Amino acid sequence: MKSKIKHFKLTQPQIPNELMDIAPLDILFEDEGLLYGNAIRDCDITNQTIEKMAFKQLKFSNVTFSNVDFSKADIEDVCFENCDLSNVKLGKSILFRTKFKNCKLTGLDLSDSTFQDVLFEQCSAEYANLCFSHFKKIHIIESQFRFSDFQNIKLHSAFFKNVDFHASQMAGSKLSGVDLSNCDIDAVFINPEDLKGAIVSPQQAISISQLLGLIIKDTLE
Repeated sequence: MKSKIKHFKLTQPQIPNELMDIAPLDILFEDEGLLYGNAIRDCDITNQTIEKMAFKQLKFSNVTFSNVDFSKADIEDVCFENCDLSNVKLGKSILFRTKFKNCKLTGLDLSDSTFQDVLFEQCSAEYANLCFSHFKKIHIIESQFRFSDFQNIKLHSAFFKNVDFHASQMAGSKLSGVDLSNCDIDAVFINPEDLKGAIVSPQQAISISQLLGLIIKDTLE
């Protein structure tokens, strides 16, 4: 009998069609500040350490973030396209109706964050840190998350399609009902009990059996 997989749609970022272009020199970054209703494109944002800043109804295109710490950010109705957020610190943030498309996210720190209606599509996110986060509604599609940290994640609604999780850390993350059958989970570090109820392919099941200490015997021998 085939397993019934619960699919769900994400609510898309609510961004006006027309946004005012703004240059980095005109942006005021400050603790507990607000950046609202702008398009920011083709530039670098560097050397910023700001806490609890709110980003709302924004579109970042071809933007490189370097030496940036936006911990405890409130990110709502924001789209990042073709951006580089490598090693950006966004720990303890709230992301609501947010999209990352074709972005470089190597080493991105999103630990201990809350995600709702968030999409990662065609992203390169090796060594990203998402541990202790809460995924309320999230899609990760056609993306690389090799060697990343997904430990102790709370998964309320998560959809993964063609995601490379090779050698990622997933211990403490309960994967019941999560479809991993078209993902690469080779060498993933996870506790056997966390896999209870996960949906996997026959080939993956053979690899997972090694976690349980099983020896598979060919009955034709």
